[in-house]
Amino acid sequence: MRRLKALLILVLLAGGGVGGYFLYTRSAKKPGPAVEAIAVDRGRIEAKLMASGTLNPLVTVQVGSQVSGRIKALHVDFNDTVKKGQLIAKIDPQLFQAALDQARANQLASEANLAKARVQAAEAARQHTRTKALASRKLVAPADEDAAQAALDSARAQVTAAEASLAQARATLSQARVNLAYTTIVSPIDGVVISRNVDVGQTVAASLQAPTLFTIAEDLAKMQIHTNVPEADIGRVRPEMPITFTVDAFPRRHFSGVVHQIRNAPQTVQNVVTYNVIVNVENPELKLRPGMTANVTFVYAEAREVLRVPNAALRFQPPPELLGGESASKRRPAFGFFAPPPKGAKKRAGGERGPIAADRREVWVMRGGAPAPISIKVGISDGTHTEVVEGLREGEEVVVNAGAGVEPKGGFRGPGRGRGVVRHL
Repeated sequence: MRRLKALLILVLLAGGGVGGYFLYTRSAKKPGPAVEAIAVDRGRIEAKLMASGTLNPLVTVQVGSQVSGRIKALHVDFNDTVKKGQLIAKIDPQLFQAALDQARANQLASEANLAKARVQAAEAARQHTRTKALASRKLVAPADEDAAQAALDSARAQVTAAEASLAQARATLSQARVNLAYTTIVSPIDGVVISRNVDVGQTVAASLQAPTLFTIAEDLAKMQIHTNVPEADIGRVRPEMPITFTVDAFPRRHFSGVVHQIRNAPQTVQNVVTYNVIVNVENPELKLRPGMTANVTFVYAEAREVLRVPNAALRFQPPPELLGGESASKRRPAFGFFAPPPKGAKKRAGGERGPIAADRREVWVMRGGAPAPISIKVGISDGTHTEVVEGLREGEEVVVNAGAGVEPKGGFRGPGRGRGVVRHL
């Protein structure tokens, strides 16, 4: 009897435990979906575009040779400072000196021929005068008078030919002098030699085009950046706009410059139209060198201490579990920051909503422990944050992520202002 009573008590206790566990599991609430929210804060926003270009000296002169010949001497080398008119190279002048001497001899011969022709012309003129006087008295035949006239005309023509030959000899002499002078190569400007393309003993040929011997930069303290900006962004660039840039040689240092010129000649590469933007750069320390690649930043809009939200909040689309099982694509269109403004949206509590303006976006804000969609007016963006013109207050939390991909942990996920807070709904 006692055993039966004890067994009955065990059965009742076991049944009560199973029933209690069943009731507990039925009454326990499953945790809601996790959301990550970031507080709206104030800060600085710079709207900017990036481009790359090449550093070049402000004025660069390529020094060539007008005559062919062998390099006899070089008087400057790389990085040498030169003055205008300074001797920098010498071409062997022997052949040109010989041509000059020959031209001088030809000129002397032409002068002698001219003197001879003039003497002959004077003699022909006197003979013609005597013959003409005798013919007037019928003492010579008319044919003799005609012969004397022909001889005079021929002598005068010889004088003209000798004068032309002398002028030609003088031109040849002048050309020989110029060619000899071209064997002495001088610097056309004050500057620095940045390139030398020849060595002593090398022969240069100037038959088709002048070979480049040196490249001289006028002043390396003043440089230019030649950069290409796509047509989609060229409207944001304007002359006298300040810019900053970096070079690989000094990655931690930011240099500054000013937009000097926006050239109208388009350049098309792989169906992308770009325009050449020239930027003036001061280089007093001579740290910047010709040919360096510059990563240029154009800041076309700036705002300080303004309300801002992360762009992830503008791109956020709620998952179905956040909308009670209804798919996000059916309940509302995408209002991502980079998506075009929608033509309309479906009903919500509050009635029909009309078209959304280009400067308005939709974000989800934590209100009363749950996310709620609101429309805000936005300003400039730097690609990470966007300015909030109206619709939010500082400290309000905007949702940037939700669903199974969010870690279900309370508190901040990391140190620092603007980090996300993960909560269960």
